[in-house]
Amino acid sequence: MILGKKVRLKPTEAQEQQLWKSAGTARWAYNWALDRQEKNYASGGDFLSDNDLRKELTKLKQTEEFSWLGDVSNNIPKQAVKDACDAYKKFFKHSAEKPTFKSRRKSKPSFYNDNLKLKVKEVIVLIEKIGWIKTSEQLPLGQKYTNPRISFDGKYWYLAVGIEQEQDNEQLTSEVIVIDFGIKVLASCSNGMVFKNINKSQSVKKPEKRLRRLQRKVSRKYQKNKKGVRFVKTCNIIKVEKQIRVLHRKLTGIRSNHIHQATNVIVKTKPCKVVVETLNIKGMMKNRHLSKAIAQQKLYDFKLKLQYKCEKHGIELVEADKWFPSSKICSSCGAIKKDLKLSDRVYSCACGLVIDRDFNASINLSRYQLVV
Repeated sequence: MILGKKVRLKPTEAQEQQLWKSAGTARWAYNWALDRQEKNYASGGDFLSDNDLRKELTKLKQTEEFSWLGDVSNNIPKQAVKDACDAYKKFFKHSAEKPTFKSRRKSKPSFYNDNLKLKVKEVIVLIEKIGWIKTSEQLPLGQKYTNPRISFDGKYWYLAVGIEQEQDNEQLTSEVIVIDFGIKVLASCSNGMVFKNINKSQSVKKPEKRLRRLQRKVSRKYQKNKKGVRFVKTCNIIKVEKQIRVLHRKLTGIRSNHIHQATNVIVKTKPCKVVVETLNIKGMMKNRHLSKAIAQQKLYDFKLKLQYKCEKHGIELVEADKWFPSSKICSSCGAIKKDLKLSDRVYSCACGLVIDRDFNASINLSRYQLVV
């Protein structure tokens, strides 16, 4: 299986300018390809393949107006065009939403580097048309790297590559662990393990409070420097926005680290099977009272991390149907409580069972294969 490896880059000032130029070129090429696809689709034309668009882009590069495309590696705009075409294919197959244009202000700066031209030495890597850049740690030498991507997370530049690794052949137990996701706690397991909601801790609440203050501060500065209908971005606004980006990065890191720790604990118990419920996140996000709490839990990220870790250790992962009423079924007598509300955190049944709602759901999910 292929697992990702991410290392921080330490570019010089000149190298960082070239990194920004490369990321900007990739964004422009992606938007250009989307624009060509949309105009072609509106006129009733057939889908434009990435090969045709790449040839068209090569001709544009030869003109004086778009000669700046030659300042970066030719693989960067070519891969951006391919990414745009792949996004449209997924949209036509109904496996993803319609692709949108990348914003200079909101989109994550990133670009592709040819894996054949990526050279790795001790704590140093060669990026095409940028040069040798120092890294925070050494990438594994003598490996075949797949899909190298350089990205900026608001504070540092990173290089991410895929490295092929062998699957671990570990002796697994006969235990089946069932995970029930929630808002009060991140996850409840059928073996009694409970993982807390990190968003209710001071490690998240404190930076979130500072984030709200900074967002109000930058909003006041925009209103103060408004000229007509145009908002003017001053040097002080840029400074505050940089602080906001760093805080967003910190909060993302705290939540991601918590999910990594939780999934590691689950996998280290070496169960033969893990059962999770399939959540309708899109539908749940329509509830305006709970949408923020659901988004902060990063449940889809939890499932992705658990998925690749189970695959690495040879653990079977089963997803229960999203319409399976795991919370409403009594784990003792099997009765269904149709009037169960979200505010009911303790499940009480006529048979006398009184149990935590999430723990009851995890027991029902452990019997999912038998019920279905």
